[in-house]
Amino acid sequence: MRNYPTITGRKIRLALVGCGRIAANHFAAMEQHAEDVEIVDVCDVDRNALDKAVQRTLAHGHLSMTEMLKASTADLVVLTTPSGLHPEQTIEIAESGRHVMTEKPMATRWHDGLHMVKACDEAGVRMFVVKQNRRNATLQLLKRAVEQKRFGRIYMVNINVFWTRPQEYYDSAKWRGTWEFDGGAFMNQASHYVDLLDWLIGPIESIQAYTATLGRDIQVEDSGVLSVRWRSGALGSMNVTMLTYPKNLEGSITILGEKGTVRVGGVAVNEIQHWDFAEKMPEDDKISAANYETTSIYGFGHPLYYDNVIKVMRGEAEPETDGREGLKSLETLIAAYLAARDGKRVALPLDY
Repeated sequence: MRNYPTITGRKIRLALVGCGRIAANHFAAMEQHAEDVEIVDVCDVDRNALDKAVQRTLAHGHLSMTEMLKASTADLVVLTTPSGLHPEQTIEIAESGRHVMTEKPMATRWHDGLHMVKACDEAGVRMFVVKQNRRNATLQLLKRAVEQKRFGRIYMVNINVFWTRPQEYYDSAKWRGTWEFDGGAFMNQASHYVDLLDWLIGPIESIQAYTATLGRDIQVEDSGVLSVRWRSGALGSMNVTMLTYPKNLEGSITILGEKGTVRVGGVAVNEIQHWDFAEKMPEDDKISAANYETTSIYGFGHPLYYDNVIKVMRGEAEPETDGREGLKSLETLIAAYLAARDGKRVALPLDY
């Protein structure tokens, strides 16, 4: 186990690169943790987006990440840039001696993800991959039920992501809907749900998949289906589309087991709709309290995610999702795309 230097007695200094759509969630999370962190630098190639970020954070603004790294006092650099840029940027940040946090997905190619983890290892810095939905109260209860083996043997798992992304969304930036920088419905919009396959259920044995571009003028898929077999023998499926009319309808997971059945649904796994186990436990009374109203598919997990990162940097906790944990969902995604492309079953782990 590597020993990383801890930061105590002062605020953790953060820089953020990529001041677009998701950056607002990060700024809000940083603001909630103002006692522990300070934003010292922001960076974007878009002057308008950069100016807005500077106005909000009062941090130093930079149009170039390379130039920012030369001057920054940041301990940790947060990447909220297009996914295809994460590998090159992560390696550059690591080589500058700073810790890295990347939004999902960590990369769009398997070998890029491996290179990112290797670069951070060699530089002796930490790598965090944002998986904030794991901190949702509903999923925390479900995770605990799985860990307590309340389901007995898990037989079947189904995940649905029935959302919508209009053509204007993809047209809003040239990188959206491209293989190199974005990835499709599975890799981008549904990646947090792909993460649940391994995080909740366990190691995957193999995957089969179909993907299609049915309603949008983009390079990547707007819809797809997966069939999954886990090493435990459990079977499952995942259905994803960005074509739901007229708005986001459902983000759900259903688990059917020997001694329990659970469905967590709503627009973004925000509502426990069915919770039934052979053996009752005290936490069953917390079910209704875990539900929450949301219009945001991002949920409310970013402040909770930052809570873990801060504790890790202080030496008070282990990271919930480091680079290696991030590789698990990337591996599942790449296996799904290979299965769809080649029309065959793809076994995991992938050949390195």
